[in-house]
Amino acid sequence: MRVHLLGVRGSTPAPGAEFVRYGGHTSCVAIAHDDAPVTLILDAGTGIRRAGALLNGAAFSGTILLSHLHWDHVHGLPFFEAADRDDANVSVHLPDQEDETEAVEVLARGMSPPHFPVRPDELRGKWFFANLVPGIAPFEEFTVTTEEIPHKGGRTYGFRVGDGHSAIAYLPDHCPSVLGDGPDGWGEYHEAACDLVTGADVLIHDAQLVSEELITEAHFGHAAAEYAVGLARHCGVPHVVLFHHKPDRTDDQLDQLAARFDATPRVTVATQSTVLNL
Repeated sequence: MRVHLLGVRGSTPAPGAEFVRYGGHTSCVAIAHDDAPVTLILDAGTGIRRAGALLNGAAFSGTILLSHLHWDHVHGLPFFEAADRDDANVSVHLPDQEDETEAVEVLARGMSPPHFPVRPDELRGKWFFANLVPGIAPFEEFTVTTEEIPHKGGRTYGFRVGDGHSAIAYLPDHCPSVLGDGPDGWGEYHEAACDLVTGADVLIHDAQLVSEELITEAHFGHAAAEYAVGLARHCGVPHVVLFHHKPDRTDDQLDQLAARFDATPRVTVATQSTVLNL
C-alpha cells in the first residue's frame, strides 16, 4: 500500500515562504495498491489538485471519501483536473446527514451559485454521489472501516484503510476533549478512536493544537499533538503522523513541534509530498 500526503494543513491554505517546507495545501491523502495508480482519496482539500500528477496524464477513476464537509476538506474538489474531464469515473461518499438529504444536494449547499459557479453534478465525466454510514465496506479493493468521531460543526468520520497486509488510521479532525480530559489531560482515548487505530501500522491524526493551546482553542474542535502521540502509544501503533497543521504554524515552529517527542512511537510531522510505503 502506497500513501501520498498531498495536503497537510487545516482550516485554510497557508501560502508563503514560511510554509514552504511542510506545505500549505489543505487535507488530502491519496492511496494506491503498490505500484498501481491512485484509486482511493481521503478528503478533497486543496491538496487534491496535486493528485493529477500521480496519474501520468490519465483521468481519475476511483473513490473519494470525505471525512466531513468543512471547507478545508472539500474546496479542492472542483479543481481536481484529472477528475473533471469526460473520461473520469468518480465516486464520492460523504457522511450521512441527520436530515437525510441526498449527498449531491448536501455538497451543492456550498458548491453552487451564488457561492460557486458549478454544481457537483455538473462536473465532467461520470460522477456518483452517496451518503456513507459507519461500518466496514470495500472501496477500490481496500477494506475501509468508518467510525463517527467528535468534531465541532457537523457529522465527522475517521477512517481505517487496509489491504489485508497493512493498514492506516486517518483521523484528520478530532476533538476528544469534549468527552473528558482522559488519563493525560488531552482528551479521552474513546472507543471509536481506539477501534480505528488499534493494530494500524500508521496513524495520521489531527495535530492542529499543542497541549498548552487546548484551554483556549479546543472549542474549535481539534486535538493536541500530544493526544495524537498518546493515542498511538495507547493503541500500540508504531508510527504517528501529525497532520492538519494550524494554518499559521510556520516551518520553524513545526520543526520545534517535532522536537517535543521521543522515539516511541515514531513521530513524523506531516510534510506535503511525503510518500508512505507500507
